[in-house]
Amino acid sequence: MTTHRPYVPWPHPVLRTPAAQIDAVTDEVRAIWDEMVLAMENMPGVGLAAPQLGIGLALAVVDASEARGQAVRMANPQVLHASATLRDHEEGSPNLPGVWARISRPRAVTVRFLNAEGVTEERDFVGLWATSVQHQIDHLAGKMFFDRLGRMKRDILLRKARKL
Repeated sequence: MTTHRPYVPWPHPVLRTPAAQIDAVTDEVRAIWDEMVLAMENMPGVGLAAPQLGIGLALAVVDASEARGQAVRMANPQVLHASATLRDHEEGSPNLPGVWARISRPRAVTVRFLNAEGVTEERDFVGLWATSVQHQIDHLAGKMFFDRLGRMKRDILLRKARKL
């Protein structure tokens, strides 16, 4: 596959709708993950959630590795534990291009998800990996990164985005 479906532009309803849970990892799910990895690499970015491509399923991919090619494929990811220590990172989204915001999130998280083999896995993510996983889980809940900002900062960011 050399192409992927387009990123849906904000404020598309799929970006505000909680994603449907996956019952089993099928060939169709694996094909969606492959398309998502391609879309993530084309950004380039460190993660992508299925709703960003207009797919209302609880699927995410994350690859914060230096070398790339280390994508973790997740279905139904949920945070089980989060560190008290926070980490700031400039976050953005291909669904709202051209704007970024500094977001504070837990520095480390333990996440439970169905992996590419369809097996429930628990994994610890730290640093940029943890930030990206949490960003994708927000997408799966119908939230955008700017929802974590105060109202004034969020309004300024959205006004700036409209002008672009």
